[in-house]
Amino acid sequence: MAHFERDVCRQELYRGSVFTVTTHQAQLEDGTQSRRDVVNHNGGATVAALTEEGRLLLVRQYRFAAARELLELPAGKLEPGEDPAAAAARELTEETGYTAASLTKLTEILPTPAYCTEKIYLYEAQGLTRGSQHLDRDEFLDLVTLPLSQALAMVLRGEITDAKTQVGVLLLAQRYGTTPTKEGEEL
Repeated sequence: MAHFERDVCRQELYRGSVFTVTTHQAQLEDGTQSRRDVVNHNGGATVAALTEEGRLLLVRQYRFAAARELLELPAGKLEPGEDPAAAAARELTEETGYTAASLTKLTEILPTPAYCTEKIYLYEAQGLTRGSQHLDRDEFLDLVTLPLSQALAMVLRGEITDAKTQVGVLLLAQRYGTTPTKEGEEL
């Protein structure tokens, strides 16, 4: 049996530059109603890119909500109606300076489906060409390159905690048969 909920009424509570918050009365499958609060987000695109030397392109940036620096795959939010592949290509160039000859969609991620509509489209970049970064005015980050095996080890040890990056690293490792570097092992 398929489970469902039907939206009975909706009210916008907050409108910001990145998302809106709405509250809903949802009719449940047994006929009762329950309140559902939803963060509405246009979604995002992220890109996993390996250099010819097998080094993964990552960015280190401070995340205000997490109150710390995180190591992440290049990513950004989608503008309304924007093609996710175009956004992934844009973010790769802006944040790392690299351009890709092609992108292959790996998956779609729903980071917090219990209360947020955000969907992240994850791509793999092929045919990289080095250029220069074009960061947004309010964007401060460093390009970090790591062997895929080291990034995989960091994911498995809980050192890389960003979900989209974890998924991207795990998918690339599976795709290329990469095993994690052992702690202390020379790279």
